[in-house]
Amino acid sequence: MSIGGSATRRELRAGGGVFDYYSLAAAQELGLAGVSRLPCSLKVVLENVLRQHAEGRADGADIAAVAGWLARRRAEREIAFRFTRVLMPDSSGVPLLGDLAAMRDAMIRLGGDPTRLNPSVPVDLIVDHSVMVDAYGAPDAASRNQALELRRNAERYAFLRWGAQAFDNLRIVPPGNGICHQINLEYLARVVWTSEREGPEGMRRIVYPDSVLGMDSHTAMINSLGILGWGVGGLEGGAGALGESVAMLVPEVIGCRLTGKPRPGVTSTDLVLTVTQALRRHKVVDKFVEYFGPGVAELSLPDRATIANMSPENGATMGFFPVDAETVRYLRLTGRDEAQVALVEAYCRAQGLWRDPDTPPAEFTGVIEIDLSAVEPSVSGPSRPQDRVPLGQAPEAFRNFLSVSKKRKKESSTSSLKDGDVVIAAITSCTNTSNPSVMIGAGLLARNAIARGLKTRSWVKTSLSPGSRVVADYLARSGLQASLDALGFQPAGFGCMTCMGNSGPLPAPVAEAIEADGLATVAVLSGNRNFEGRIHPAVRANFLASPPLVVAYALVGSVLADLANAPLGEDREGRPVYLRDIWPDGGEIRRITGEVVTPALFRERYATILEGTPQWRALRGGTGTTFPWAAGSTFIRRPPFFEDMTAMPREPADIRGARVLAMFGDMFTTDHISPIGVISAGTPAAEYLASLGIAPRDFVNYAARRLNHDVMIRGTFASVRVRNEMTPDVEGSSTVHYPDGARMPIHAAAARYRNEGVPLVVIAGAEYGAGSSRDWAAKGTRLLGVRAVIAETFERIHRSNLVGMGVLPLQFPNGITRKTLALTGTELFDIAGISGNAAPRSELECTITRADGRRETLRLLSRLDTTRDVDYFRHGGLLHHVVRHRLTREVAA
Repeated sequence: MSIGGSATRRELRAGGGVFDYYSLAAAQELGLAGVSRLPCSLKVVLENVLRQHAEGRADGADIAAVAGWLARRRAEREIAFRFTRVLMPDSSGVPLLGDLAAMRDAMIRLGGDPTRLNPSVPVDLIVDHSVMVDAYGAPDAASRNQALELRRNAERYAFLRWGAQAFDNLRIVPPGNGICHQINLEYLARVVWTSEREGPEGMRRIVYPDSVLGMDSHTAMINSLGILGWGVGGLEGGAGALGESVAMLVPEVIGCRLTGKPRPGVTSTDLVLTVTQALRRHKVVDKFVEYFGPGVAELSLPDRATIANMSPENGATMGFFPVDAETVRYLRLTGRDEAQVALVEAYCRAQGLWRDPDTPPAEFTGVIEIDLSAVEPSVSGPSRPQDRVPLGQAPEAFRNFLSVSKKRKKESSTSSLKDGDVVIAAITSCTNTSNPSVMIGAGLLARNAIARGLKTRSWVKTSLSPGSRVVADYLARSGLQASLDALGFQPAGFGCMTCMGNSGPLPAPVAEAIEADGLATVAVLSGNRNFEGRIHPAVRANFLASPPLVVAYALVGSVLADLANAPLGEDREGRPVYLRDIWPDGGEIRRITGEVVTPALFRERYATILEGTPQWRALRGGTGTTFPWAAGSTFIRRPPFFEDMTAMPREPADIRGARVLAMFGDMFTTDHISPIGVISAGTPAAEYLASLGIAPRDFVNYAARRLNHDVMIRGTFASVRVRNEMTPDVEGSSTVHYPDGARMPIHAAAARYRNEGVPLVVIAGAEYGAGSSRDWAAKGTRLLGVRAVIAETFERIHRSNLVGMGVLPLQFPNGITRKTLALTGTELFDIAGISGNAAPRSELECTITRADGRRETLRLLSRLDTTRDVDYFRHGGLLHHVVRHRLTREVAA
């Protein structure tokens, strides 16, 4: 059955205020059976649809769909969820503002009002993805890197300044403050939100759960605070900012029962790598994961944040921790207002969203058990986050990688550098720098190492990039920053940096030795992703490790060293020093953390977060509703997606005679599809920029060039580690044009096919599009002329991004793959059933014509999963739908 949302409205007194709220208990009393047994994450979803119904923005079907989930606990019913706010880093925020500016131009051309394209919910854009590790190992490294950042990105940042005055509800956090997810955790998030609404007795304050739609996959970090939130691409994020609801199937919810207690010496990083491996094996893609059980109480809020942060790596939409006493403790620790903290506790208790030791387990789709006491010191690598191994097995993992991936080494070598040597050691990423226990731990290990006479190896590029200024403050206050400084871990900046590939150049002798001798060197980082080619194009293997282990690897200088059993080096008396000899004591970590991490630290630092440096404040971005595009710009160009847009959509046509542009294997990531880091010499994008007279030192990176489609289309499928199975002997952008058989870069082949009027498809294996919520991985695919991607399975965000760009995601039947079909890339593809009003998840007929004329037919599953997906695809993309929707409403008004 269903009920009216208005009937559940109740009053709550808390924190010195009086509020109305939509009561889940009242919904159950009114006949919505089983509400109390729902997982907490779905209770938040239910409150959302109750509130939408009461406010006249949804019908009762959504309420019934959520309440009816208990019957089968499966993802079968479609609902519309409205997020409270939107969060974005500059890497996706700048392209979004470019899209919005182009959409306004299209609105004007089609006779509409451009101001109807305006954010209607709070939007926070944090500039955190542009700073690079150019300077390092010096006291002024951070200030030098920030000065370079502002010089390189002056045009982009001026564009942001224009956007801040052109769009409502947009708040920009200037560069140099930290990483968006850590700032969200420490400052922006409220857990519960309030707003003014009209009620029977006039204007009343409504209280409801905070929720955030983030344009970065690690937005799920905020689930640690009991906040519903996940990452999407810029397309969905932009629509959410404009007030569009997000269409979703009521998801399966997997309960992850935690038991036991972590052993001494085990870090939160070891824990999250173990959880990531376990959940990825259980195939939780498109599902919610909710943590429960006695082990939850053994985890601090920062420990939970570390686990939630890596939800994209385990495949889940999010990893949710219900609100409890630890949540409230953290809110107070980070300086939140006491009245707000009181409201959080009162509201969550009233709504059944509060967890305590006596809380009975919810009804889940399935349950996975993880024993925290079984977790051991670990690293993950050499190229996937889920490839965790015990610390002592890291050398074997690298040797196995070397045996299958290494190019033939040159016979003679002029360098002492060897395979397995660590050339980058980076304490980086919000995943770990948000957790004082591992940051203080890294400082203590550095102090202990120095006391024993150990030093960083000369070939290791070391860096520390805290996720917020608060981290630098408490490390300095503790005195431990001095020890980190002595080993080369001076702060290099406050942003994503090495974790996203902004690791900067290697020292010239190191880079030259790698190139000359064909070495397989290593990066060790406290990040969340280690996909091949992501961290640095010259570095072959990447291992994820805790901040203390990052320091340890800098000391030993090679991943082939067995840190669990072999010495790191010798002390001043020539005695061996083992990792266990300098490992920090847990009691000392807790004591120092309690002394230096205080509410005053957070209040003081965040009081000025919106000010920025004098250089930032001096930037002028212009005024006006529309943006004056500069014809000669190589950074800010009008996106081409709306140039031929009409007021009414054209019906999508069936695909006839499509060629295969490229064919890829399993877990082909968005880093492969659209790299974010350095634009390497010899790549199509580098050659294009050089043709414009731009020096290599000014290429910056792909992230900075995301509003130049001519750069980005050349970067699509152009990672230096891409291997197209049509040209398996080549790394990088390469394919074969048919029928002539000519080899060429992928973008060049796409251009030739476009001139010939030939549609294109891409073929792939399982987990296609894993990794970052990178909408350019779909935008570039669309601009290359790809009509459909046919894969064994898709990762959640990239599937959605493909739909949002009007590219059809199609899935092979179970047991059928490119290999069982013996595809070579020479085939022609016909796909029928696209035209017309196909239902979600329809089966489409695909006819494959071989080079010798033989034909075979199979049925492909359309991964247009919802009716909203079908509508977006029919419009040619999500943003096209948004423009037409507002244009229609404008004309109707």
